[in-house]
Amino acid sequence: MKIIMTFIWSFLLVSLLNYVVGSIANIPFNFEAGVIISLGFSVLILVIGQIIPEGTVADH
Repeated sequence: MKIIMTFIWSFLLVSLLNYVVGSIANIPFNFEAGVIISLGFSVLILVIGQIIPEGTVADH
């Protein structure tokens, strides 16, 4: 479920960013570029999540 939600949130946020930046720069919205970038971004997030070790919090 974590992987699916990562893909969904990545798609939504990158598509939103793609639309806003395209509107500011006065270029047409490119859906395919947003999908490709969001897939790469979500894979990067998942890899970083696997690399970072899960540590226990010490009680003080």
